[in-house]
Amino acid sequence: MQLGPLDIAFILKILPTLLKGAVMTIKLTAFAIVFGTLIGLIVALAKISSIKILNWIGGLYTWVIRGVPLLLQLMFLYYGLAFAGIMLDEFTVAVLGLSVCGGAYIAEIIRAGILSIDRGQMEAALSMGMTYAQAMRRVILPQAYRRLLPPMGNEFITLMKDSALVSVITMTELLRSATQLQSVTFRPVEVYITAGLLYLIMTTFFTIVFDRLERKLAVSDGK
Repeated sequence: MQLGPLDIAFILKILPTLLKGAVMTIKLTAFAIVFGTLIGLIVALAKISSIKILNWIGGLYTWVIRGVPLLLQLMFLYYGLAFAGIMLDEFTVAVLGLSVCGGAYIAEIIRAGILSIDRGQMEAALSMGMTYAQAMRRVILPQAYRRLLPPMGNEFITLMKDSALVSVITMTELLRSATQLQSVTFRPVEVYITAGLLYLIMTTFFTIVFDRLERKLAVSDGK
């Protein structure tokens, strides 16, 4: 069956391979957002700390990671570390690279969320006898996370699209699956259009999920 220049029978034939790559893309993104959030939280707390050396380390981390392209970071982790005798498999490098890069941006999101909470909340918590860590965990972060959801949703979508870059380190996700199929079949039109549609479906799906979650939290807050 032909649909313009597209051979539907051929698309159905390659679809399972591309779907397998799409699942790997989602898996990489999920790992990256979890580890990136942990890194981002630590860096954000360092940047708002009253200890200057922590401020400096947090600032240096975000400055370097945000200033160097993700593609270069991935190539350094995969080829550079291997040259130095540190061998990591493609999946580990992909998760590490995406997490480290995402962590730098998430750190700024979390920092902005924490700073948006009225400073009096922290002072009140400390005056009640809480330590700084207790006040942050029990008072500040529970209020801040609702404000973090929209930018975190955007970061998730960005990481999902950026995950296509891991194809340069031979990680077989959606884009590399499409590239491999194209090199075998010599039919780039159907292959890349189908891969593009799968990316569009995934990003649209998760955008809707985050929008609904945001509205649900807004309702629970009585807004």
